[in-house]
Amino acid sequence: MGNQLELLEAEALQLTAGERAAFAQVLLASLDEDAEIEEAWAAETERRIAEIESGAVQVIPIADALAQVRESLK
Repeated sequence: MGNQLELLEAEALQLTAGERAAFAQVLLASLDEDAEIEEAWAAETERRIAEIESGAVQVIPIADALAQVRESLK
């Protein structure tokens, strides 16, 4: 595997700066979360926003939430 990586690195370094940047973007994008997971999080976010907007859940200020957590840890 190391040999393949070294070969790939040597070839990549022969690319222009713009080509290397595009290649880097492709590699970084390949590390992103699975599209199915991203869709699930988007749906969950929308569900939570809808609950807040409809009044089904009550939001509390972050300072109050942190105070409650700190108190529960005592």
